[in-house]
Amino acid sequence: MHVLVVEDEAGLAAELMHFLKQEHYKCDWACNGEDASERIAVNRYDFILLDLGLPDYDGLDLLQEARETDYEPAVIILTARGELEDRVKGLGLGADDYLAKPFSLLELQARMQAVSRRKFNVKSSVHVFHGFELDSTARTVTYNGQNISLTKKEFDLLHYMLLHKNRIMTRLQLTEHIWGNILEDDYDSNYIDVHIKNLRKKLSAHAPTDWIETVRGVGYRLTL
Repeated sequence: MHVLVVEDEAGLAAELMHFLKQEHYKCDWACNGEDASERIAVNRYDFILLDLGLPDYDGLDLLQEARETDYEPAVIILTARGELEDRVKGLGLGADDYLAKPFSLLELQARMQAVSRRKFNVKSSVHVFHGFELDSTARTVTYNGQNISLTKKEFDLLHYMLLHKNRIMTRLQLTEHIWGNILEDDYDSNYIDVHIKNLRKKLSAHAPTDWIETVRGVGYRLTL
Protein backbone atom coordinates (compact mmCIF):
# COMPACT_ATOMS: atom_id res chain seq x y z
CA MET A 1 0.00 0.00 0.00
CA HIS A 2 1.14 3.55 -0.79
CA VAL A 3 0.60 5.75 2.28
CA LEU A 4 0.74 9.52 2.77
CA VAL A 5 1.50 10.55 6.36
CA VAL A 6 0.24 14.09 6.99
CA GLU A 7 1.77 15.10 10.32
CA ASP A 8 3.55 18.29 11.38
CA GLU A 9 5.26 16.70 14.40
CA ALA A 10 8.52 15.40 12.92
CA GLY A 11 9.22 12.88 15.69
CA LEU A 12 5.84 11.19 15.39
CA ALA A 13 6.01 11.25 11.59
CA ALA A 14 9.43 9.56 11.66
CA GLU A 15 8.13 6.90 14.04
CA LEU A 16 5.11 6.23 11.83
CA MET A 17 7.21 6.08 8.66
CA HIS A 18 9.73 3.69 10.22
CA PHE A 19 6.99 1.36 11.47
CA LEU A 20 5.02 1.36 8.24
CA LYS A 21 8.08 0.74 6.08
CA GLN A 22 8.95 -2.26 8.25
CA GLU A 23 5.44 -3.53 7.50
CA HIS A 24 6.13 -3.17 3.73
CA TYR A 25 4.14 0.02 3.16
CA LYS A 26 5.46 2.64 0.72
CA CYS A 27 5.38 5.99 2.52
CA ASP A 28 5.50 9.71 1.74
CA TRP A 29 5.47 12.45 4.38
CA ALA A 30 3.84 15.87 4.25
CA CYS A 31 4.71 18.14 7.17
CA ASN A 32 2.07 20.77 6.38
CA GLY A 33 -1.22 21.18 4.58
CA GLU A 34 0.15 22.89 1.48
CA ASP A 35 2.58 20.03 0.81
CA ALA A 36 -0.14 17.45 1.53
CA SER A 37 -2.59 19.16 -0.83
CA GLU A 38 -0.06 19.07 -3.68
CA ARG A 39 0.80 15.42 -3.06
CA ILE A 40 -2.85 14.36 -2.91
CA ALA A 41 -3.52 16.10 -6.23
CA VAL A 42 -0.56 14.48 -8.00
CA ASN A 43 -0.18 10.98 -6.50
CA ARG A 44 -2.60 8.08 -6.13
CA TYR A 45 -2.49 7.03 -2.48
CA ASP A 46 -4.10 3.91 -1.04
CA PHE A 47 -4.08 5.40 2.46
CA ILE A 48 -3.84 8.87 3.97
CA LEU A 49 -3.05 9.16 7.69
CA LEU A 50 -4.27 12.66 8.42
CA ASP A 51 -3.55 14.92 11.37
CA LEU A 52 -6.28 17.54 11.70
CA GLY A 53 -4.21 20.03 13.71
CA LEU A 54 -1.93 21.37 10.98
CA PRO A 55 -0.28 24.81 11.33
CA ASP A 56 -1.33 26.14 7.92
CA TYR A 57 -4.43 24.16 6.94
CA ASP A 58 -7.61 22.74 8.36
CA GLY A 59 -7.22 18.98 8.15
CA LEU A 60 -10.92 18.64 7.36
CA ASP A 61 -10.35 20.68 4.19
CA LEU A 62 -7.63 18.21 3.17
CA LEU A 63 -10.04 15.36 3.84
CA GLN A 64 -12.55 16.98 1.50
CA GLU A 65 -9.86 17.39 -1.18
CA ALA A 66 -8.99 13.70 -0.88
CA ARG A 67 -12.62 12.76 -1.32
CA GLU A 68 -12.81 14.83 -4.53
CA THR A 69 -10.05 12.80 -6.22
CA ASP A 70 -10.89 10.04 -8.68
CA TYR A 71 -8.92 7.33 -6.89
CA GLU A 72 -10.70 7.23 -3.49
CA PRO A 73 -7.89 6.82 -0.93
CA ALA A 74 -8.77 5.40 2.48
CA VAL A 75 -8.38 8.05 5.20
CA ILE A 76 -7.71 7.53 8.89
CA ILE A 77 -7.73 10.67 11.02
CA LEU A 78 -4.92 10.83 13.59
CA THR A 79 -5.33 13.75 15.95
CA ALA A 80 -5.15 14.97 19.50
CA ARG A 81 -8.40 16.81 18.91
CA GLY A 82 -10.78 14.42 20.57
CA GLU A 83 -13.92 16.52 20.58
CA LEU A 84 -17.01 14.65 19.44
CA GLU A 85 -17.86 17.42 16.94
CA ASP A 86 -14.54 17.01 15.07
CA ARG A 87 -14.90 13.24 15.04
CA VAL A 88 -18.44 13.34 13.69
CA LYS A 89 -17.55 15.99 11.10
CA GLY A 90 -14.55 13.99 9.89
CA LEU A 91 -16.51 10.77 9.55
CA GLY A 92 -19.31 12.69 7.86
CA LEU A 93 -16.85 14.02 5.26
CA GLY A 94 -15.80 10.47 4.41
CA ALA A 95 -13.00 9.47 6.79
CA ASP A 96 -12.82 5.69 7.12
CA ASP A 97 -11.70 5.68 10.76
CA TYR A 98 -10.58 7.90 13.60
CA LEU A 99 -7.71 7.34 16.07
CA ALA A 100 -6.96 9.81 18.86
CA LYS A 101 -3.40 10.47 20.00
CA PRO A 102 -1.58 8.90 21.74
CA PHE A 103 -2.22 5.59 20.01
CA SER A 104 -0.56 2.20 19.64
CA LEU A 105 1.17 1.53 16.33
CA LEU A 106 -0.16 -2.01 16.45
CA GLU A 107 -3.70 -0.66 16.82
CA LEU A 108 -3.10 1.66 13.85
CA GLN A 109 -1.92 -1.31 11.79
CA ALA A 110 -4.99 -3.33 12.81
CA ARG A 111 -7.30 -0.49 11.83
CA MET A 112 -5.54 -0.05 8.47
CA GLN A 113 -5.93 -3.76 7.79
CA ALA A 114 -9.62 -3.62 8.75
CA VAL A 115 -10.19 -0.65 6.41
CA SER A 116 -8.35 -2.48 3.63
CA ARG A 117 -10.53 -5.56 4.07
CA ARG A 118 -13.67 -3.44 3.78
CA LYS A 119 -12.36 -1.41 0.84
CA PHE A 120 -11.22 -4.41 -1.21
CA ASN A 121 -13.76 -6.91 0.18
CA VAL A 122 -10.91 -9.16 1.37
CA LYS A 123 -11.78 -11.65 4.09
CA SER A 124 -8.37 -13.32 4.43
CA SER A 125 -4.69 -12.56 3.93
CA VAL A 126 -4.51 -15.61 1.65
CA HIS A 127 -5.61 -15.10 -1.97
CA VAL A 128 -6.23 -18.20 -4.10
CA PHE A 129 -6.33 -17.63 -7.87
CA HIS A 130 -5.82 -19.83 -10.91
CA GLY A 131 -4.14 -22.51 -8.80
CA PHE A 132 -1.72 -20.04 -7.18
CA GLU A 133 -1.82 -18.90 -3.57
CA LEU A 134 -0.58 -15.51 -2.33
CA ASP A 135 -0.24 -14.88 1.40
CA SER A 136 0.00 -11.13 1.97
CA THR A 137 1.05 -11.58 5.62
CA ALA A 138 3.83 -14.11 5.03
CA ARG A 139 4.59 -12.44 1.66
CA THR A 140 4.77 -15.77 -0.16
CA VAL A 141 3.42 -17.06 -3.47
CA THR A 142 3.03 -20.80 -4.01
CA TYR A 143 1.66 -23.23 -6.60
CA ASN A 144 0.56 -26.65 -5.37
CA GLY A 145 2.59 -26.02 -2.23
CA GLN A 146 5.75 -25.14 -4.16
CA ASN A 147 7.21 -21.75 -3.29
CA ILE A 148 7.78 -19.26 -6.13
CA SER A 149 10.62 -16.82 -5.54
CA LEU A 150 9.55 -13.26 -6.39
CA THR A 151 11.37 -9.99 -5.82
CA LYS A 152 9.77 -7.46 -3.50
CA LYS A 153 8.52 -5.37 -6.41
CA GLU A 154 7.18 -8.42 -8.27
CA PHE A 155 5.29 -9.49 -5.16
CA ASP A 156 3.92 -5.98 -4.54
CA LEU A 157 2.83 -5.70 -8.16
CA LEU A 158 1.01 -9.05 -8.14
CA HIS A 159 -0.66 -8.28 -4.80
CA TYR A 160 -1.78 -4.82 -5.93
CA MET A 161 -3.28 -6.21 -9.14
CA LEU A 162 -5.07 -8.90 -7.12
CA LEU A 163 -6.64 -6.24 -4.90
CA HIS A 164 -7.83 -4.47 -8.06
CA LYS A 165 -8.75 -7.66 -9.91
CA ASN A 166 -10.76 -7.37 -13.13
CA ARG A 167 -9.92 -3.65 -13.35
CA ILE A 168 -7.59 -2.08 -15.89
CA MET A 169 -4.56 -0.63 -14.09
CA THR A 170 -2.62 1.94 -16.06
CA ARG A 171 1.16 1.90 -16.17
CA LEU A 172 1.11 5.18 -14.24
CA GLN A 173 -1.01 3.70 -11.45
CA LEU A 174 1.24 0.67 -11.16
CA THR A 175 4.38 2.81 -11.30
CA GLU A 176 3.12 5.07 -8.50
CA HIS A 177 2.30 2.04 -6.37
CA ILE A 178 5.70 0.43 -6.85
CA TRP A 179 7.94 3.53 -6.82
CA GLY A 180 5.88 5.98 -4.79
CA ASN A 181 6.08 9.69 -5.54
CA ILE A 182 7.00 9.77 -9.22
CA LEU A 183 7.89 13.46 -9.03
CA GLU A 184 10.71 12.78 -6.59
CA ASP A 185 12.00 9.32 -7.49
CA ASP A 186 14.01 8.27 -10.52
CA TYR A 187 11.70 5.99 -12.44
CA ASP A 188 10.93 4.74 -15.93
CA SER A 189 7.42 3.56 -16.83
CA ASN A 190 9.02 0.82 -18.94
CA TYR A 191 10.10 -0.77 -15.66
CA ILE A 192 6.50 -1.92 -15.22
CA ASP A 193 6.63 -3.82 -18.49
CA VAL A 194 9.90 -5.45 -17.40
CA HIS A 195 8.43 -6.48 -14.04
CA ILE A 196 5.29 -7.87 -15.66
CA LYS A 197 7.44 -9.84 -18.11
CA ASN A 198 9.54 -11.29 -15.28
CA LEU A 199 6.44 -12.02 -13.19
CA ARG A 200 4.78 -13.87 -16.05
CA LYS A 201 7.95 -15.86 -16.69
CA LYS A 202 8.21 -17.04 -13.08
CA LEU A 203 4.51 -17.89 -12.78
CA SER A 204 4.20 -19.51 -16.22
CA ALA A 205 6.88 -22.02 -15.21
CA HIS A 206 4.07 -23.57 -13.14
CA ALA A 207 0.86 -22.78 -15.07
CA PRO A 208 -0.42 -20.54 -17.91
CA THR A 209 -0.63 -16.82 -17.09
CA ASP A 210 -3.05 -15.59 -19.75
CA TRP A 211 -5.10 -14.13 -16.86
CA ILE A 212 -2.54 -11.28 -16.68
CA GLU A 213 -3.86 -9.36 -19.66
CA THR A 214 -2.07 -6.60 -21.56
CA VAL A 215 -4.39 -3.72 -22.42
CA ARG A 216 -2.63 -2.20 -25.40
CA GLY A 217 -1.60 1.41 -24.91
CA VAL A 218 -3.00 1.52 -21.37
CA GLY A 219 -1.67 -1.04 -18.93
CA TYR A 220 -2.62 -4.40 -17.49
CA ARG A 221 -5.56 -6.29 -15.99
CA LEU A 222 -5.61 -9.36 -13.75
CA THR A 223 -8.77 -11.37 -14.40
CA LEU A 224 -10.41 -13.87 -12.05
